[in-house]
Amino acid sequence: MLHDLYFTTATVKQWKYLFKPDKYKDLVAGSFDYLAREGSCWIYAFVIMPNHFHVVWGMKYPDILQNTHQRMLKYISQTIRYDLRDYHPEVLERFRTDRKDRQYQFFKDRPLSIPIYTDKVALQKINYIHHNPVSYKWNLASVPEEYIWSSASFYAAGDVRWPFLTNFWTMEGGYNEDTRSAGL
Repeated sequence: MLHDLYFTTATVKQWKYLFKPDKYKDLVAGSFDYLAREGSCWIYAFVIMPNHFHVVWGMKYPDILQNTHQRMLKYISQTIRYDLRDYHPEVLERFRTDRKDRQYQFFKDRPLSIPIYTDKVALQKINYIHHNPVSYKWNLASVPEEYIWSSASFYAAGDVRWPFLTNFWTMEGGYNEDTRSAGL
């Protein structure tokens, strides 16, 4: 089945370490899970870093990238906003904005989404994602598969910690129509 394939990056405004708490990384992963489960997309690879995340995903229907991405970022932003309001109001104030359409802004405008047209480019992007946590700048793990907020261990060791992941090359794993209709 043909689908639109993208490498997408969402960056926290002013590169703040908003995703440092695991509960916010889990929120992003939960959003991937929801979108895959509802049947909007396949999630092939991801990494959630302290101030941004990357994902290689395929849209199951033409021209839904923008809507899917907007829904995801809006949900993540609203959930974080309510959590910060209730537990860390001083942190919430750091994200206040003068924009007329919102009080707070958590992500930079215009997140980057690059279409992927070849397997070679997909492999390059997936490798980039998986090596992000071990780069000199971050040093969050010694090898990619040690960093749990990534799909690296799925590809390296068959780890099924993230049930929303679909193997890019075999299309195995993830949620297909059979598992969705069975309520799994």
